[in-house]
Amino acid sequence: MIPREVIQKIRRVQIRTSHKVDEMLAGTWHSAFKGRGIEFEEVRPYQVGDDVRTIDWNVTARSGEPYVKLFREERELSVMLLVDLSGSQSFGTNQQTKREVVTELGATLAMSAIKNNDKVGLTLFTDHIEKSIPARKGSRHVLRLIREMLYCEPIGTGTDIRQALEHLNRTSNRKSVLFLISDFQDENYESTLKVARRQHDIIPVVISDQREASMPNVGLVRLQDAESGEVITLDTASRSNRKAYARLYQERSEARDAMFRRLRLEPLHIETGVDIVEPLRRYFHKRESRT
Repeated sequence: MIPREVIQKIRRVQIRTSHKVDEMLAGTWHSAFKGRGIEFEEVRPYQVGDDVRTIDWNVTARSGEPYVKLFREERELSVMLLVDLSGSQSFGTNQQTKREVVTELGATLAMSAIKNNDKVGLTLFTDHIEKSIPARKGSRHVLRLIREMLYCEPIGTGTDIRQALEHLNRTSNRKSVLFLISDFQDENYESTLKVARRQHDIIPVVISDQREASMPNVGLVRLQDAESGEVITLDTASRSNRKAYARLYQERSEARDAMFRRLRLEPLHIETGVDIVEPLRRYFHKRESRT
């Protein structure tokens, strides 16, 4: 039995994200993500204004009158959320941790998919595959995904994007829209991402916090790496230390984004403490216009 307070929190997340989908993202999901193609539906008599390229010459020859083919979009999508729950997701300095952002974002994307009658699945990963739920439809299914994102207690603390992508490649045999949600504090996964891109429509979602880019001057501090457990003492009063910290973050960010460009992937950037709706809406509109 799920405790009552857990159910209440899941419902609150569901209601909040459902409201965002209804009022702010209505229509953009459908137009931004096309179906897998078009399929033949029927033929009907030619009407003035029809494209002559759609004429069905076989039926026309048999009937003696022009007929055209009608097609419809094969709309149903399979959406997969590949969500990083590594130790660094517990970090946050702007009234929100990265994991809280990940949960709100994942719930919003899942609600958007379900409201458009698409299937949605979830894989939670660290340096292990923590949980994998196949894509399905329905509001009860979305509640399960929200529950897992909220309350999964990961075994691992590190980040292994390569392993998560390899798991997806092994278990998914159809094209999916894949949201890879992570802070991307990992290396050596480009080749695996390139393989996955051939099969799936991949959207990297980069989760960040403002304090990861710049360090405040607060004197001597003890810092612990949330993934490796390593502890160091750092003098943040030193300007050279602060500059080195900012430079390292910038170099890693630029290397990550250069990799995305090589693979022709367009990342979505989400920061803690910022309403996720506007970045999502801008991204979907941009994708729609490009499509």
